[in-house]
Amino acid sequence: MFVAGFMRVRLGDVCEKGSSNLKQSDVIDKNGEYEIYGASGLIGKVDFFHQEKPYIAVVKDGAGIGRTMLLPEKTSVIGTMQYILPNEKVIPKYLYYVIRYMHLEKYFTGATIPHIYFKDYKREEFNLCDLSEQEKIVSTLSKIEKIITHRKQQLEKLDLLVKARFVEMFGDPNDTSRDKEKRHKIGELCDVTKLAGFEFTEYINYQDSGEIIMLRGLNCKQGKLILDNVKYIDRETSHKLPRSRLYIGDILMTYAGTIGDVAMVDENDKYHLAPNVAKISIINKKKLSPVFLVHLFMYSHDYIMSFVSQVAQASINMQKIRNFEYAIPSIEEQYEFEKFVQQVDKSRFITLKENKESEIL
Repeated sequence: MFVAGFMRVRLGDVCEKGSSNLKQSDVIDKNGEYEIYGASGLIGKVDFFHQEKPYIAVVKDGAGIGRTMLLPEKTSVIGTMQYILPNEKVIPKYLYYVIRYMHLEKYFTGATIPHIYFKDYKREEFNLCDLSEQEKIVSTLSKIEKIITHRKQQLEKLDLLVKARFVEMFGDPNDTSRDKEKRHKIGELCDVTKLAGFEFTEYINYQDSGEIIMLRGLNCKQGKLILDNVKYIDRETSHKLPRSRLYIGDILMTYAGTIGDVAMVDENDKYHLAPNVAKISIINKKKLSPVFLVHLFMYSHDYIMSFVSQVAQASINMQKIRNFEYAIPSIEEQYEFEKFVQQVDKSRFITLKENKESEIL
């Protein structure tokens, strides 16, 4: 029975699961008309299909668990994906939006290879409208999604604009053959440090709320801090970890696991450094601007990856970062670039604000 236009149901009430035993290797060298999808999207075409009607697919194993796709009729997925097959009570695209909102990744289990199971998340509840109302909601959400996609494309163009300006002013940082006589080692201008795991063992106790944010590798992306998923420590613990304290202008770089992601610290007395992230603090501020430096690292990814050593896991030795060489331009040129970045950031801020407002809808 619908009350006030909707009723409360569980996910398992409006769909059933389906499984696939297909492997990615089953798609290699095949050439058919029916699409097969994996966690990254379309991976090939074959001469058969598993699903006659549109359906939802969820990544259930490995990287990207919980990622949700709405897929067309007469297609299939490989075994790392879960079929979610809607029944007559729900429109496939309505169910797709519902499942995306549920963030199924929170149901993960498994230390080595994470998994999520339908038996766990099928109990998730949501509001189910009648079919005509679902159509209206889907229409509205589809329009909003197009707006969000367009704005994301605008943000990508702004990123490319900044990179183009950097290369125009300073050259390609991955070209290690140019201006050799003018090159400086980063270690001559910066203090490069990391925190050993044992320094945290005695004190660290991550919390879901608190006063001081511990910045981990997942918080560093494209020169900026990503604070969607953070852990905290209290003031008392902060005082016991003075070497991990961060200040405005410090640059962070991931050096183990995921390599070369960077971010710049924008506030004092708010952040601490976690393991697996290096801290690069400018010593000579008359020669080096943090805005220039973080973009230099961002656009030097190929060069930085040449430092990687492979032992138990991919990593970069701190001395390799200290020996990073580049023809450092004058501080006046760096400030000119910084002003350009600030102007672009104003446009970025407006676009991000509009995007967040659309996503709230």
